[in-house]
Amino acid sequence: MLTFGGGRLFLVAGVTDMRKSFNGLAGIVRERLQADPMSRHLFFFCNRDRNRMKVLVADESGMWVLSKRLDRGTFAWPAVDAEITRVEYRAEQLALLLNGFDAEQLRARKWRRRSLTAS
Repeated sequence: MLTFGGGRLFLVAGVTDMRKSFNGLAGIVRERLQADPMSRHLFFFCNRDRNRMKVLVADESGMWVLSKRLDRGTFAWPAVDAEITRVEYRAEQLALLLNGFDAEQLRARKWRRRSLTAS
Protein backbone atom coordinates (compact mmCIF):
# COMPACT_ATOMS: atom_id res chain seq x y z
CA MET A 1 0.00 0.00 0.00
CA LEU A 2 1.21 3.47 -0.82
CA THR A 3 1.28 6.00 1.97
CA PHE A 4 2.15 9.66 1.72
CA GLY A 5 2.32 10.96 5.26
CA GLY A 6 3.25 14.30 6.64
CA GLY A 7 1.77 16.49 3.94
CA ARG A 8 -1.36 18.56 3.86
CA LEU A 9 -4.19 17.89 1.37
CA PHE A 10 -5.17 20.61 -1.08
CA LEU A 11 -7.96 20.48 -3.68
CA VAL A 12 -7.32 22.82 -6.60
CA ALA A 13 -10.68 24.52 -7.09
CA GLY A 14 -12.24 24.58 -10.53
CA VAL A 15 -11.39 22.67 -13.69
CA THR A 16 -7.98 21.28 -14.68
CA ASP A 17 -6.98 19.96 -18.10
CA MET A 18 -6.36 16.25 -17.45
CA ARG A 19 -3.85 16.08 -20.30
CA LYS A 20 -1.37 17.76 -17.95
CA SER A 21 1.17 15.57 -16.24
CA PHE A 22 4.12 16.20 -13.89
CA ASN A 23 5.39 19.54 -15.20
CA GLY A 24 1.98 20.96 -16.10
CA LEU A 25 0.44 20.14 -12.72
CA ALA A 26 3.54 21.38 -10.88
CA GLY A 27 3.24 24.64 -12.84
CA ILE A 28 -0.36 25.07 -11.66
CA VAL A 29 0.75 24.50 -8.06
CA ARG A 30 3.50 27.12 -8.40
CA GLU A 31 1.57 29.76 -10.35
CA ARG A 32 -2.06 29.50 -9.19
CA LEU A 33 -1.53 28.28 -5.64
CA GLN A 34 1.79 30.01 -4.93
CA ALA A 35 2.98 26.74 -3.36
CA ASP A 36 5.96 24.45 -3.73
CA PRO A 37 5.10 21.22 -5.60
CA MET A 38 8.06 19.52 -3.89
CA SER A 39 6.66 20.25 -0.42
CA ARG A 40 5.27 16.72 0.12
CA HIS A 41 1.75 18.13 0.25
CA LEU A 42 -0.84 16.33 -1.87
CA PHE A 43 -2.48 18.42 -4.60
CA PHE A 44 -5.75 17.15 -6.09
CA PHE A 45 -7.06 18.21 -9.52
CA CYS A 46 -10.38 17.45 -11.24
CA ASN A 47 -11.64 17.65 -14.83
CA ARG A 48 -14.62 19.57 -16.24
CA ASP A 49 -16.98 16.58 -16.06
CA ARG A 50 -15.85 15.93 -12.44
CA ASN A 51 -15.36 12.23 -13.15
CA ARG A 52 -11.55 12.20 -13.26
CA MET A 53 -9.06 13.21 -10.63
CA LYS A 54 -5.28 13.49 -10.52
CA VAL A 55 -3.04 13.79 -7.49
CA LEU A 56 0.43 15.33 -7.52
CA VAL A 57 2.77 14.54 -4.65
CA ALA A 58 6.54 14.57 -4.20
CA ASP A 59 8.63 12.19 -2.13
CA GLU A 60 12.36 11.97 -1.47
CA SER A 61 13.12 10.58 -4.92
CA GLY A 62 10.79 12.50 -7.22
CA MET A 63 7.17 13.17 -8.07
CA TRP A 64 4.09 10.98 -8.28
CA VAL A 65 1.01 11.56 -10.41
CA LEU A 66 -1.89 9.32 -9.47
CA SER A 67 -5.14 9.18 -11.40
CA LYS A 68 -8.69 8.01 -10.73
CA ARG A 69 -11.62 7.73 -13.14
CA LEU A 70 -15.16 7.12 -11.97
CA ASP A 71 -17.26 4.64 -13.92
CA ARG A 72 -20.44 6.46 -12.84
CA GLY A 73 -21.22 9.64 -10.97
CA THR A 74 -19.13 12.70 -10.22
CA PHE A 75 -16.92 14.14 -7.51
CA ALA A 76 -18.34 16.96 -5.37
CA TRP A 77 -15.64 19.42 -6.43
CA PRO A 78 -15.32 23.03 -5.23
CA ALA A 79 -15.89 25.70 -7.87
CA VAL A 80 -13.24 28.33 -8.51
CA ASP A 81 -13.84 31.61 -6.69
CA ALA A 82 -12.20 35.00 -7.14
CA GLU A 83 -10.52 34.58 -3.75
CA ILE A 84 -10.30 30.80 -3.40
CA THR A 85 -8.00 28.76 -5.63
CA ARG A 86 -7.32 25.93 -3.20
CA VAL A 87 -9.28 24.22 -0.47
CA GLU A 88 -7.51 22.40 2.32
CA TYR A 89 -9.10 19.10 3.34
CA ARG A 90 -8.53 16.79 6.27
CA ALA A 91 -8.02 13.07 5.60
CA GLU A 92 -11.59 12.36 6.77
CA GLN A 93 -13.04 14.85 4.29
CA LEU A 94 -10.96 13.37 1.48
CA ALA A 95 -12.19 9.88 2.33
CA LEU A 96 -15.78 11.15 2.08
CA LEU A 97 -15.08 12.84 -1.27
CA LEU A 98 -13.45 9.71 -2.73
CA ASN A 99 -16.39 7.59 -1.57
CA GLY A 100 -19.04 9.76 -3.22
CA PHE A 101 -20.07 12.12 -0.44
CA ASP A 102 -20.17 15.91 -0.55
CA ALA A 103 -17.89 16.83 2.34
CA GLU A 104 -18.97 20.48 2.12
CA GLN A 105 -22.58 19.52 2.94
CA LEU A 106 -21.57 17.74 6.14
CA ARG A 107 -20.88 19.67 9.30
CA ALA A 108 -18.20 18.63 11.75
CA ARG A 109 -19.24 18.68 15.38
CA LYS A 110 -17.34 21.08 17.59
CA TRP A 111 -14.63 19.29 19.49
CA ARG A 112 -10.96 19.74 20.05
CA ARG A 113 -8.22 17.30 19.17
CA ARG A 114 -6.00 16.41 22.08
CA SER A 115 -2.31 16.95 21.71
CA LEU A 116 -0.30 13.79 21.24
CA THR A 117 2.62 15.15 23.23
CA ALA A 118 3.18 13.80 26.70
CA SER A 119 2.16 16.08 29.54
